[in-house]
Amino acid sequence: MNNPISESEITPEALYLSRRRFMRNALSLSAASLLAGSCSSTPKSVLPTATVDATPPALSKFQDEFGNSVTSYENIISYTNYYEFSGDKSRPTELAKDLITYPWSVQVDGYVNNPQSFSIDQIRSSFEQEERIFRMRCVEGWSMVIPWIGFPLSRILDIVEPTSEAKYVRFETMLDPEQMPGQKSGAFPWPYIEGLRLDEARHDLAILATGLYGKNLTPQNGAPIRLVIPWKYGFKSIKSIVKISLVSEMPVSLWMALSPNEYGFYANVNPNVPHPRWTQASEQRIGQGGRIDTLMFNGYEDAVAGLYEGMDLSINF
Repeated sequence: MNNPISESEITPEALYLSRRRFMRNALSLSAASLLAGSCSSTPKSVLPTATVDATPPALSKFQDEFGNSVTSYENIISYTNYYEFSGDKSRPTELAKDLITYPWSVQVDGYVNNPQSFSIDQIRSSFEQEERIFRMRCVEGWSMVIPWIGFPLSRILDIVEPTSEAKYVRFETMLDPEQMPGQKSGAFPWPYIEGLRLDEARHDLAILATGLYGKNLTPQNGAPIRLVIPWKYGFKSIKSIVKISLVSEMPVSLWMALSPNEYGFYANVNPNVPHPRWTQASEQRIGQGGRIDTLMFNGYEDAVAGLYEGMDLSINF
C-alpha cells in the first residue's frame, strides 16, 4: 500500500469489523514556578488546566535535536487520540474538559520491596521536573514534536525497589465511564492497559509526563500524569495513569487484546515494517504540509537500539 489511509478511517480491525457487522530546554515558565503553582495549599476539585483559548509560552524558537520546530500548542491540545472519550480526534478536547484530575494518586505495587501510593502533589514536588522536547509518532502515520515536562520513570522504580521476579511494568488508566463516556463502549476491553519490559522502563528516555508547553497537562492530553515513550508508537504512551505494577509476565495491552494481528507488545517505530493496513515508511507532521520519512526508532536509534540487540526487529505487530 503506497499511502496510508485517511486519518478519519483508521480503526483497529476488530473494531472496524464489529462496526460493519527532550533534552532540557529553558522554557518561558521555569519548572520551579510550575511546581510552586501546582502545589497550592488550597485544595481544589479540579486543577486549573489549559484551554484552546489560553496563551502558552512562546516556544516557536525551540526545536528538537534534528532542528524540527515544536508543534503548536493549539494543535497538540486539540488533535489527540483518546478513545476513553471519543474515537474522533477533536472531541476529547470538549468531552474531557471536566475530568477531575485532583486529587489523584498513582499506586505502585507488584514485585517490589516498597509498594507505595504517590499523590499527584508528591509526584510534582518530590521528583525534579525536567523539560524535554520529544517527537511523538502515531501508529496511524502522523506525528508531532512536543515539549514535555516530566521525569524519568526509573526514579519511581528506584524508590519501590523491584524484586528479582519483576520482568515487566504494567500500566493502567482510570476506569470511570461516567467521566470517560467512551468507556461505555463494549467494543474495547477497558480499562486501558499498557506494558514495558523492565529495562525499557528504566531507560532515561522513558518519562512520566505531568505537563507540556510549560503548563500542567490538559485532560485531553492525559492529565494529570501519563507515560511518554518517544521511540515507540504513540499508543504505548498511556494516559491518566492510576496504577503501575511490577509483574513477572508480559502484560496484554488493550490494543493487543483488541486486535493482536495488528498491535504487538513492542511497537517500536520502524519504517521498514508496515502496519497490516498501511505503510509506516512516512508520516504527516501535524501543522506542516507534505509527508516526511519516518526514522528508525523515531530517530532515537542510537540511544535505544541496544535494548533490542539480537531481536528480530521485523516483529512489531
